Amino acid sequence: MWRKSSRSNNGGNGNCVEIALNGSVARVRDSKNRTKSVIAVPEWAAFIGAIKRGDFEKN
Repeated sequence: MWRKSSRSNNGGNGNCVEIALNGSVARVRDSKNRTKSVIAVPEWAAFIGAIKRGDFEKN
């Protein structure tokens, strides 16, 4: 099942990222371009952790 962030498409430009967790992998795609990327769940969890810590915030 694909899920989309509640923050996607805030600008009304159709830019949305969708995620589907399936066992040991996370599938990620752009809602406009259905090409999928497959990421191992530990790496996905590390990415989400970095977002929550603010590692990608501009200074």
